[in-house]
Amino acid sequence: MSADVWLPLPPQEIEGLPQGPNYRFWDGAQDYPADPADCVFYVVPYMKPAALGQRPLAAMSSLEVVQTLSAGIDHVEPALASLRPGVRLCNARGVHEASTAELTLTLILASLRGIPDFVRAQDRGEWLAGFRPALADKNVLIVGYGSIGSAIEDRLVPFEVARVARVARSWRTTARGPVHPIAELPALLPEADVVILCTPLNDSTTGLADAAFLARMKDGALLVNVARGPVVDTEALLTEVRGGRLTAALDVTDPEPLPPGHPLWTAPGVLVSPHVGGPTSAFRPRAVRLLVDQLGRFVNREPLRNVILTTGTANGS
Repeated sequence: MSADVWLPLPPQEIEGLPQGPNYRFWDGAQDYPADPADCVFYVVPYMKPAALGQRPLAAMSSLEVVQTLSAGIDHVEPALASLRPGVRLCNARGVHEASTAELTLTLILASLRGIPDFVRAQDRGEWLAGFRPALADKNVLIVGYGSIGSAIEDRLVPFEVARVARVARSWRTTARGPVHPIAELPALLPEADVVILCTPLNDSTTGLADAAFLARMKDGALLVNVARGPVVDTEALLTEVRGGRLTAALDVTDPEPLPPGHPLWTAPGVLVSPHVGGPTSAFRPRAVRLLVDQLGRFVNREPLRNVILTTGTANGS
C-alpha cells in the first residue's frame, strides 16, 4: 500500500520535505489527487469551508495524522467520529501567533482612536478632529491565555498599558504574572477597559460572552473577538452596543460570513474585519516550517508537535 501525504501547498514549493511518502497536492478541488484510502497524513486545506476539508476523511482508512493549518480545530472535529482509533489531530500552534496578535492590536488601536470614523470623514472630505481614548494606561484582560494570548501581551507591553490580566481554563503562573482560572472571570471583567477573546471554540466557550458576561464589563469598555464568532452571543452584544455602553472590534462573527444587511454591519461602535487574523504574508513561511518539522517527525517516528487529541481515547472521539 502507498503511503500518501496530502498537502494543500504544492510539494515542489516546500523545501526540506523528508523523503519516503508520496506527496499529493490537494487544496479542496473536486477531484482527489489519489485514493484517500492510501493517505496516512492529511493536512487540511486552509481557509476553506469546513465541509470541504472534512469531505475525504471518511474514506481515509489508513490515516494516522490530521494536521490543521489553523489554531482552531472546530472545523474538523465533527468528522472525527468517522476515523479509526489512534488518529492524532494536530493544530498549527506557532503559525498564527504573529499575524493574529498584530491584528488584535490593530483592532484595539483603530477602535479606540476612531480610525473608522476618520476614514469615513476622509471619503466626505471632512476634517474630523476630536478627543479620543488612548491604549496607554488602560487595563486589558486577555481571555484565553495560550500562545496567541501570550503573543498579544508581547505586543501590548510597549503601549504602556496599566495592567494585563490573564485568564485560562486553570490557574498557573508565567514569567509575567499569574494566569487566573476561568472561575475568576466575573470578578476581573468590571476592572477591564479592553477585553480580548482568543479562546478556542468548544462546549465551555460557546456563548461565553453572553448577556451576563457583557453586563459585568465596565461602561465604555471595548470587546475584541479574535477567537471564534460563537464565543460571543451576538444578540446580547447588539443590545449593549446599541445602547452605547460598550464598543466592539470583531474579526470573527456569528453568523460567519456576516451576511449583507446583518445589524452588526451598522451597529454603533462596532468594527468588523472579515476573519483575517491568520491569512497574511507571515502565514506561509511559518506553515512551511511546521509542515517540514511535523513530517520529519512523522517519517522518523518521533513525537509530533501540537497533538490536541487522539481518536478512540478519553480525550478523542
